[in-house]
Amino acid sequence: MNRDRALQISYFLLRVVPGFMFIQVGGLKLFGWFGGMPPNHVAATFMTQLWIGGALEVVGGLLILLGLFTRPVAFILSGEMAVAYFQFHQPGGTWPVQNHGEPAVLMCFIFLYMAARGAGDWSLDALLGRKPGVDDAG
Repeated sequence: MNRDRALQISYFLLRVVPGFMFIQVGGLKLFGWFGGMPPNHVAATFMTQLWIGGALEVVGGLLILLGLFTRPVAFILSGEMAVAYFQFHQPGGTWPVQNHGEPAVLMCFIFLYMAARGAGDWSLDALLGRKPGVDDAG
C-alpha cells in the first residue's frame, strides 16, 4: 500500500469513527438509545441545552460520517465540545484527567482539524465536487 492510500484510509476512519460516536451520544440524549440517560440525569426535553446538544450530535455526526458539509459542521461540533468541556468538565478540576473531560477535548480538536482540512477524498463532499482542502488535493 502506498503512502497516499494509507493517508486516505486513515483520514476516512478519523472522520467516520467520531461521526458514528456522535450519532450514538446524541441518540442516547434524544431517543434513549443504549439504556437512555444515566441515573440522576434528566432526559432531553425539546429546545433545552441538552436537546440542542443531542440534535447537533445526531445530525452533525451523520453529516461528518457521510462527509457532507464537513467544514462548517466540524467547526460547529468543535465549538460544542469546547462549550461542553468548559461548562460541564472544567469546574470539576483543572486538568482533563481530573474532571473526566478527555473525550470532550479530543473530539474538540479532532473536529477542529476536520474543519481546517475538509472531508477528504472518500466523502460526499468530494463526490459532489466541493472544493477540497489543501491536504485533500493530493
